[in-house]
Amino acid sequence: MKVALIGASGFIGSRLLAELSSRGHAVTAIVRNPEKVAALPGVTAVKGDIFDKDGLAKVLAGHGAVISAVHFTASDPQLLLAAVKQSGVKRYLVVGGAGSLEVAPGIRLYDTPEFPAAYLDEAKQGGVFLDLLKREQGLDWTFLSPSALIQPGERTGKFRLGTDQLLVDGSGNSAISAEDYAMALVDELEKPTHSRRRFTVGY
Repeated sequence: MKVALIGASGFIGSRLLAELSSRGHAVTAIVRNPEKVAALPGVTAVKGDIFDKDGLAKVLAGHGAVISAVHFTASDPQLLLAAVKQSGVKRYLVVGGAGSLEVAPGIRLYDTPEFPAAYLDEAKQGGVFLDLLKREQGLDWTFLSPSALIQPGERTGKFRLGTDQLLVDGSGNSAISAEDYAMALVDELEKPTHSRRRFTVGY
């Protein structure tokens, strides 16, 4: 598939880039600094500005899907959505956050006292983006939330999927490697099972 990846040089974006490349997809890596993009098979690095709606829409046009891997506090969700719609691409996958997942009915993770203050703004903006997507009629979107802890690790392929509730293992931990997160998102790209829905991945 021809895939546009916005934010391809970031923490999650770089893992997604590697996963997409390893599976033979043709990837347009859209970043501020193309020289930071890893030289991988099937990857073309393109300089793009996520605040330039018309320019971004032109870069996105002609792809089979768009994946957005940018921080919510460093972007404008409404502008991103407008650019994707203007491009004519219908499939839109978003790297989400864990903060908007429920830990109890009606209580999101970022509502709990233990949630780190340093990540609160980003988490709440992720929740705003998800709410925007839920009202979106023109795109076939998917929002993938990681578990509470996402960090560099192994690509094991041994993970669980959930919906709107935080996944926790038998020891009370909620975690996923960035590599397995990328695997789960590219699985969804190739075989969509969460169309117009949020889902989550964890151990």
